[in-house]
Amino acid sequence: MRLIIEDLTKKYGDNLVLNDISFSFESGKIYGLLGRNGSGKTTFFNCLDDLIPFEKGNFYIETDDGKKESLEGNIGLVLTNPMLPEFLTGYEFIKTYMEINKIDELDAIEDYFKKVSLTKEEQDKLIVEYSMGMKNKLQILMCIISKPKIILLDEPLTSIDVIVAKEIKDIFKALKKDHIIIFSTHILELATSICNEIVILNNKNLELIDSKIIKSSSFEDKIVEILKDEK
Repeated sequence: MRLIIEDLTKKYGDNLVLNDISFSFESGKIYGLLGRNGSGKTTFFNCLDDLIPFEKGNFYIETDDGKKESLEGNIGLVLTNPMLPEFLTGYEFIKTYMEINKIDELDAIEDYFKKVSLTKEEQDKLIVEYSMGMKNKLQILMCIISKPKIILLDEPLTSIDVIVAKEIKDIFKALKKDHIIIFSTHILELATSICNEIVILNNKNLELIDSKIIKSSSFEDKIVEILKDEK
């Protein structure tokens, strides 16, 4: 399965942010999306999820048997700053989410919570009392339940402790077989610890980094050199 992007172009007024991007992402891998602040990583995700208009572009999923599928209903987006109903408990929110989306698996809700290591006590807390890591787990749980083919992660491990970060990284690694996962981050160490491929958003386009250098001692210098060269 592949995510195909053709000729994506996005402007804000006269400011060109994404310039005629054509690229493909495969299932079974976690892609790290690197770029400087303001390079357009979040804009790229928002275009794929049809949250903002863009000048041109075509995206679709190509299945293993060559069929084309729409991205509509096939994207799960995990945000840096989750927007969740803080007046509900974690359990109430996930139960409501499943009911609204007609996911008839309420008897499995406890098993779902176990997948993201949220205890019964944590499930019964109001979301307003949740840490950032717990809120991110709820977002990821929504993706696990709804089973989108594409999961977009917009800096999901920012401002959380190392234990929760390790738990979330393990979840992603378990999910990658059946999903296309694109992980936006500006932290090089994090990218190398979880990602199979590194893609840089630079000069308004995407560039795949040779996988041979990801684990090499020169990786950080190479990335910094590329990003400094942004025009």
